[in-house]
Amino acid sequence: HELSYDIDGIVIKVNDYTYPEELGFTAKSPRWATSFKFKAERVETTLESVSYQVGRTGAVTPVANLKPVLLAGTTVKRASLHNANEIERLGLHKGDSVFVEKGGEIIPKIIAANPDKRLADATPIHYPTHCPECETELVRQEGEAVHYCPNENGCKPQIVGKIQHYIGRKMMDIMGLGDETIETLYRMNLVRHISDLYSLAERRDQLVNIERFGQKSIDNMLKGIEESKSKPFEKVLFALGIRHVGETVAKKLAFHFKSLDNIKSASIEEIASDR
Repeated sequence: HELSYDIDGIVIKVNDYTYPEELGFTAKSPRWATSFKFKAERVETTLESVSYQVGRTGAVTPVANLKPVLLAGTTVKRASLHNANEIERLGLHKGDSVFVEKGGEIIPKIIAANPDKRLADATPIHYPTHCPECETELVRQEGEAVHYCPNENGCKPQIVGKIQHYIGRKMMDIMGLGDETIETLYRMNLVRHISDLYSLAERRDQLVNIERFGQKSIDNMLKGIEESKSKPFEKVLFALGIRHVGETVAKKLAFHFKSLDNIKSASIEEIASDR
């Protein structure tokens, strides 16, 4: 705290350049150095409400809306509550006084509520049973902590999120398209599925009606969409946003199966095989 800049810990090293080579490394860390993390700074503030965000996979994440408070150099207004189990574990009530830390000095999280300051008529916070966006009943698979909205073809955040993921830099990397443009195309009913991107050229007369979207922007977008058709299969597979299929898994599946048809017809045993 006496330094002129913030640090979250220190690293102590052997003070002789001849020893590191002799001491060597373990699989994960050097034997000639060790690190110490300081205890995270903790502040108390008020839980004003809880909102629920629906992701592209349908996962519904509760978010605590807090009375703004200064913590580790920034003003904190929100903190993730992760899932229904976390809300139950913390025993949160609306208007609770809560203790907040930054996990890894970056992400705000609620550590505990202060029951001594709880109002007598405070109402407990219950995780919703239906999607906050489309009202579909939520489901939770056995062994998982997260609730999902199963309405993937009719829930706006899922539809928009999947398309935004598809155009991303590590996925199809479609130049001329961004998250805001996808939101606009959805709002104008021009895009409702990833495949709709590839028919936008036929609807050019409607694209010109988009505010601040001139001919050059339209040309760049359509060119980027056309060029995406030549992306390798592993990129396409990753871009589809299939649950549990990240960049690495997509590469392995693409290398082994070569095509989407082969993956669709493969058995669980074939997909699970290390070969």
